[in-house]
Amino acid sequence: MVATKEATATAAVKKYKKKSQWKEIWRRMRKNKAAMIGLVIFVIVALTAIFADLIVPYDYGITNVAADRLQGPSLKHLFGTDGYGRDVFARVVHGSRVSLMIGLATSVISLVFGGFFGAAAGYYGGKIDNIIMRICDIVMCIPGMLLALAIIAALGPSLTNLLIAITISSIPGTVRLVRSTILTVVEQDFIEAGRSYGASNMRMIIKYILPNAIGPIIVNTTMSVAGMILSAAGLSFIGLGIQPPRPEWGAMLSEARTYMGTDPHLLYFPGIAIILTALSLNLIGDGLRDALDPKLKD
Repeated sequence: MVATKEATATAAVKKYKKKSQWKEIWRRMRKNKAAMIGLVIFVIVALTAIFADLIVPYDYGITNVAADRLQGPSLKHLFGTDGYGRDVFARVVHGSRVSLMIGLATSVISLVFGGFFGAAAGYYGGKIDNIIMRICDIVMCIPGMLLALAIIAALGPSLTNLLIAITISSIPGTVRLVRSTILTVVEQDFIEAGRSYGASNMRMIIKYILPNAIGPIIVNTTMSVAGMILSAAGLSFIGLGIQPPRPEWGAMLSEARTYMGTDPHLLYFPGIAIILTALSLNLIGDGLRDALDPKLKD
């Protein structure tokens, strides 16, 4: 009975400490004005993507209306219309859904695979570390964008192939980051203590190593979303990403090149959307890095 009460009390203390830790992180984040500005911008973009169908009908962004070609911004068409008479505002709004989905999906998949192989390499070392890192070295010899181009050229341009290409090109960097972070934790005394008590390797990695290495991993994942969005926009810009008439910011920039001199507004709005989204994620990443750094005192 006494042992049960002690175990319950210990669990309650751990839960309270965990909540306090996250509250402290949030407090540090709130003091960073740039990070909060980035968070507000990203929330607006995310809400726009979630409620895109309520903000403006999808048909406005894909239906060709010849009579409305190349109109400037107005009350009827807030961002004007493109060369096919499609509403640019509708395309920017629905393009946010595609771009965010690509950025988040590729970052999460890269984190899962890169985290697994990076943790295995850092924890076990030896032959496993050598094999994993040599494979990463081979892949990283090819520039990420060039590798993505080669994969899409081989598989064909589509949303699925775009996700595969960007994910494969980003996994080696995640593996290296997770491995280096794990190596700094593995050398700590409490890891040796856990091993001496006979804790299994899986328990050591999940319960002790990853929680103590999660800070840099979270920051890298947050900032990598911006990189993924920019990579997808770049590939779509050269015609190897999202295919028309589906709206995507990079593809919209590519279509607008024809009218750069006469209708520059076609470039402004998708370009601003890409810049603001990438900037907001970078600001959030910087804020998380400062908030998760235990060396910072205030």
